[in-house]
Amino acid sequence: MQDTVLSKALIGHEGLIRKLGLVIGGSLFIALAAQVSVPFYPVPVTLQTLAILIVGLTYGSRLGAATLLAYLAQGAAGLPVFAGGASLTALWGPTAGFLVGFVGMAWLAGLAVEKGLAKGIFSTALCGIVISALLYLPGVAWPMYVAEAFDITGKWVGSSSSVIWQYWVSPFLLGDAVKAVIAAMVVWGGWQAHKKRNA
Repeated sequence: MQDTVLSKALIGHEGLIRKLGLVIGGSLFIALAAQVSVPFYPVPVTLQTLAILIVGLTYGSRLGAATLLAYLAQGAAGLPVFAGGASLTALWGPTAGFLVGFVGMAWLAGLAVEKGLAKGIFSTALCGIVISALLYLPGVAWPMYVAEAFDITGKWVGSSSSVIWQYWVSPFLLGDAVKAVIAAMVVWGGWQAHKKRNA
């Protein structure tokens, strides 16, 4: 049976050392992308979601989710892997819902590939756009409701829907669509290179 996951087709997922290498490499890739940032409060514009889509689409669901869990663990341990060099405090700041949602984002991207929903550029880009839109669910639930339930304080806690739209959603919609298309092109390019190599 032909592999549907790019990294598995290229180098395989067999063995703990290989999987650890992919997880560590993927989490570092995401950490670097997080530092390419346009300061915007309360949610910065970064290349994180582009990197997460690429990881999910190339690693598959389980390895993609494991990579994001490792990324969150690195931040929780105090490493400056989140946007702007942030670490532990970001896990209860205004972007915490997005950070937690990144795990589901990578898992869904990988699942789309495994289920054959993301095959060519168009279908992969469409999957990426839908998955990016789903990220807003935990992203906006945190400042609107969840943070308050955990007794987190801050001027962003309990934000209204209009504030959420203005600061958490609308500035990112176009960029998310563009990043989904770029991720699809990167993955498609990887498959084309793999096919040429094995022709």
